[in-house]
Amino acid sequence: MKHIDIKDIITSESYAGKQVTVCGWVRTSRNSKSVAFVELNDGTSLKNIQIVIEKGDSADYKEPRVGMSLKVTGNVVAGRNNTFEINALPGDIEVLGECPTDYPLQKKGHTLEFLRSMPHLRSRTNTFNAVWRVRSVLAAALHSYFQSHNYVYINTPLITGSDCEGAGEMFQVTTNGFTTEYKTEEEYYANDFFGKRAGLSVSGQLEGEMAATAMGKIYTFGPSFRAENSNTPKHLAEFWHIEPEVAFAELDDVIEIAEDMLKHVIRDLLDKCPDEVAFFDAHFEKGLKARLEELISHDFGRVTYTEAIKLLQESGENFVYPVEWGCDLQTEHERYISEKVFKKAVFVTDYPKEIKSFYMKQNPDGKTVAAVDLLVPGVGEIIGGSEREADYDKLVAAMNERNMNLDLYSDYLDLRKYGSVPHGGFGLGFERLIMYTTGMANIRDVILYPRTVGSIR
Repeated sequence: MKHIDIKDIITSESYAGKQVTVCGWVRTSRNSKSVAFVELNDGTSLKNIQIVIEKGDSADYKEPRVGMSLKVTGNVVAGRNNTFEINALPGDIEVLGECPTDYPLQKKGHTLEFLRSMPHLRSRTNTFNAVWRVRSVLAAALHSYFQSHNYVYINTPLITGSDCEGAGEMFQVTTNGFTTEYKTEEEYYANDFFGKRAGLSVSGQLEGEMAATAMGKIYTFGPSFRAENSNTPKHLAEFWHIEPEVAFAELDDVIEIAEDMLKHVIRDLLDKCPDEVAFFDAHFEKGLKARLEELISHDFGRVTYTEAIKLLQESGENFVYPVEWGCDLQTEHERYISEKVFKKAVFVTDYPKEIKSFYMKQNPDGKTVAAVDLLVPGVGEIIGGSEREADYDKLVAAMNERNMNLDLYSDYLDLRKYGSVPHGGFGLGFERLIMYTTGMANIRDVILYPRTVGSIR
């Protein structure tokens, strides 16, 4: 049906004095003897538009209820506080969808936990109206950044026969139902759809490397799946991943790309979503806008893992997790480095090879790999990447040390045999980026339908 987006009306003077038709859901409804006021929102803007209904002597007027969907035709006029509103008559209002009195979002102040119990309705609240718009703008900014820098967008498979991380925390994909028919695991998989074990991909990196060693620069942007039995506010079983992969690149190049990309998308968000950022600043994290502005106004810091461990050990802080060389940095360690030591975003490089993935380039010292994590104040680690091991023999040795089945990685190993080049990349969890730029504390609140341990709908 023909109508105008509410965002266009409230942001442009060109509609003033004109008759328009809008559609939307009733957010609030107030009724008096001769005039009624309805706040309408169609999802195109965080702000509502007020419908002023001149009831006159109409006996047929029926007050719209919160949650109803309406189609309204009326004249755009200037309202209070430099806003626009629509004057309409009762006959200009068409109810598109009724809403009973048990509509669960009639009151303000619902907790985020309560709203998680109704993911099909929570998008109609201001909070999630703003979250989804931020998510959309960030996604567009990421695509814009890579497309403008000559990257090719690649769609890597979601069903895979190998585990990128080598950790085994994968969801199994099978068409075999429960049965006692098969005597061995090999027999079970031999009779499955692919004739071998398959799972949902934890990362598109391995396939991305294959594309990068032909196209030069590629990026993937899609869902990843991890069957990690973790119920923290930072973990999902299904999440979205941005993974650029670049040929003819070493660790320094990877770091430069990561910093440039992050600054670009945050700047774009601040420019395009001022109302949403102001909303999150007011209601979820005081000083959010200033924090984001501060982040992109400085060059990011850089420190090696070994130097970081020394800084933590000499800090005098009583960390919950003890610090020693060889330990994996915990969030409390990451935040101390970024918030107390550098007071800005900082790259940590050259981690012990035992705590990083098999595919990372081995450094000459024999103990560390050319890995990098980006730590940001308030969150900790937000990007993880590395230069990839381009030497066939060293890669095979690293895989053998982990008792990995080389047959499952034959295509990946071939890349080191036929025209191998220095190359690298990183992964950015999209939901964590949204958390960082909105101040939302739980990852379940930045994705439409969160998939977590014991919870799916």
